[in-house]
Amino acid sequence: MGTRRTPLPGVGTQYDIAARDGRHISVVAHEDGRRFIGFFDPEDPDACQGTVALDADEAERLASIIAPQRQAVTLPESELGLDLVTERIPIEPDSPYRGRPMGDTRARTRTGASIVAVLRRIGAHPSPGPDFRLEAGDTLLVVGTREGVSDLADIIAGA
Repeated sequence: MGTRRTPLPGVGTQYDIAARDGRHISVVAHEDGRRFIGFFDPEDPDACQGTVALDADEAERLASIIAPQRQAVTLPESELGLDLVTERIPIEPDSPYRGRPMGDTRARTRTGASIVAVLRRIGAHPSPGPDFRLEAGDTLLVVGTREGVSDLADIIAGA
């Protein structure tokens, strides 16, 4: 299964997911919280078989059902004077950082986003240092601007 992330300037982000059985799902995540899910024919990846439009509440409800451990939190700009998000980024088996020290990502230098914890099946590792080795199945808890977090997700995925 693979995921491709494509920024859509002024709109949001498109996520294309290829399932192991060859089916293709596309999600367009608008900046205002709306989501459009498209289902594609495995024989013709350009032929959309149908779409479902979800408002922000519906998308959040669906996400909590599909992946209850993954959630993004946006802190109101008026609260901090900054537009920050918190997101969980998984370390997939094909990540170029699997088995490498976290410092190799150069996350903060390259994106301005900070990895504040690594979540692993055996427990959480808050404030991991640069020598902390990342493993497939880990989840990074990241804080930064929406753009910085999105860029870090691309780096971790090897995009």
